[in-house]
Amino acid sequence: MNLRNYILESDFKIIYLTNKLDIVNYNDISHFDSNKIIINYKDGSILITGKNLVVSKLLSDELLIEGSIYKLEFR
Repeated sequence: MNLRNYILESDFKIIYLTNKLDIVNYNDISHFDSNKIIINYKDGSILITGKNLVVSKLLSDELLIEGSIYKLEFR
């Protein structure tokens, strides 16, 4: 893999860190409140449930969710 392909990667990806989710290459956010977030991506959607959920970074192809994350459900 060359550097250009790495930088321009188009695969959907989730990286979990303690109380943080970094989501890359999503399509849109279909629901958002402090207890539930639904993110759509090319192959489906992911339901994130928790408490005090906030989007602390929002870019066109990446977002960072912080808060007490209880469950991830792929649909």
